[in-house]
Amino acid sequence: MTRVKWKGPYIQAKLLKKVTKISKKNIKTVSRQSVITHKFIGVSLQIHNGKSFGILKITNDMVGHKLGEFFPTRKQFSYKKNKKNKR
Repeated sequence: MTRVKWKGPYIQAKLLKKVTKISKKNIKTVSRQSVITHKFIGVSLQIHNGKSFGILKITNDMVGHKLGEFFPTRKQFSYKKNKKNKR
């Protein structure tokens, strides 16, 4: 379900203030649900994935997406290979 057009994209107010004041520095944020707008282009953000912060440099292609889309919160599952003893 998408957000109503008349409300506009959701951006955390605190994050928007940081982006407009400080430019091109690493800004830490936990707001994964915020939408990337044109004001974010060229800014480096540190986004929290639940365990650690990952650095993300915003480009033109990312506009309209949410910050959380670029850092998964879960590791990809893979089976461990069994080591067989050769005799």
